[in-house]
Amino acid sequence: MAITRFAPSPTGYLHIGGLRTALYSYLWARKTNGEFKLRIEDTDTQRNNDDAMKAIIEAFDWVGLSYDGEVEYQSKRLDIYQKYIKQLLDEGKAYKCYMSREELDALREEQMANKQTPRYDGTWRPEVGKTLPEIPEGVEPVVRIKAPSDGIITFIDGVKSIMNFDSSEVDDFVIARSNGIPTYNFVVAIDDALMGMTDVIRGDDHLTNTPKQIVIYEALGFEVPKFYHVPMINNPQGKKLSKRDGAMDVMDYKRKGYLPEALLNFLVRLGWSNKDQEIFSMDEMLELFDPSNINKSASAYNEEKLLWLNAHYIKNVSNERLAKELEFFDCHIDGHDKKEMLLDLSKDRAQTLVDLKEAIEKITNVPTEYEAKGSKKFVKENTIKILESYIQLLEENKDSLHLACDYELITKPFIEEFELKFPQLFQPIRIALTGGTQAPSVYDIMAILGFEETKTRINNAISANFGKEA
Repeated sequence: MAITRFAPSPTGYLHIGGLRTALYSYLWARKTNGEFKLRIEDTDTQRNNDDAMKAIIEAFDWVGLSYDGEVEYQSKRLDIYQKYIKQLLDEGKAYKCYMSREELDALREEQMANKQTPRYDGTWRPEVGKTLPEIPEGVEPVVRIKAPSDGIITFIDGVKSIMNFDSSEVDDFVIARSNGIPTYNFVVAIDDALMGMTDVIRGDDHLTNTPKQIVIYEALGFEVPKFYHVPMINNPQGKKLSKRDGAMDVMDYKRKGYLPEALLNFLVRLGWSNKDQEIFSMDEMLELFDPSNINKSASAYNEEKLLWLNAHYIKNVSNERLAKELEFFDCHIDGHDKKEMLLDLSKDRAQTLVDLKEAIEKITNVPTEYEAKGSKKFVKENTIKILESYIQLLEENKDSLHLACDYELITKPFIEEFELKFPQLFQPIRIALTGGTQAPSVYDIMAILGFEETKTRINNAISANFGKEA
């Protein structure tokens, strides 16, 4: 039974890299009948953003990743952190350091000049037989943990296998700032231990934090969880993902017309696979996902794949669901008497809900202008007479015109009788009904609009001479 968490900082909006990490953690917890928790790491009061905090919760609600229990906020746990800082000080596993910022900067410059790795030199670290400097006036100390001075810090990473860090790479790092606020690595280790985390799945940008957190676990006698460090998502050129490439706020994907199922399906495949399978329902993800099978190399963001997946889900979710989703885009079709026909026709070519809305409005909205290029190409001298004859045909058969096939049944003989090619009739009608030449089957459009609306729109186009100059 795995207990996992997702722990974003509310300093910015939730991006897809974070959502992928959350998804992996969610899947592993749910698959093993464990628990998935959401923790907001908001101890950095200067950088916290209330809107970003709300957006994180909103994004979780949108994609349907349910978490167990209440959201945990680190800002409400400061008393807990202070208790453990005091414990480490009392046990001699941490100490107060009075080195000023100027002294630290000078030390770093000296080390860099000597081509050494910048690190704290242990000036204030208590040692047997060592005399510490006199405590300076007016300097509020930080608290540093006593990191091991030799040996290897090792752990087994579920993605990267055995990881070894020389203890010399981990200095006596700060666990509490001079204002008493604990630092990131300290509070993360405390929270993960107290919340019972068995598996920590996170981006591999956290890999270098892990040895520091292990130092804290061991100093406090906590059990070290299993770590999985997931490689980053890169852009197609193999570089860090930027907003232009897709590193947007997760809710921007909703605003762009993506379905949450498509986004989750897309993300689960960015770093994990099950043979050549591309389409995964949530049930299939839960059945098949195992973090041990996460790829060791970085994955590449592919917008075309995301659009393809989104088009698949648009075609396959219920029309009732699509009608509800379209309300977010101010497209209300629940009261349309041909709602099912309208959606069945429009969703066939739509890659996003925005595309779907535009396709629907192309049919439902009365054209106010006509495509000049199409009109010039397809509206000829005899087009008006042909359309007037066609309207007469529709008039004679209007009581039997209900479905697309009804319109097709009477139209084919008409085309033969007038010795027309299909574009000679259908493109002028398409322009008359929708304003342009790019639209679905004319038969389907006429069936949705009905005889009276079809007749009115064709007559309007004729009266306007299809927008062409007289």
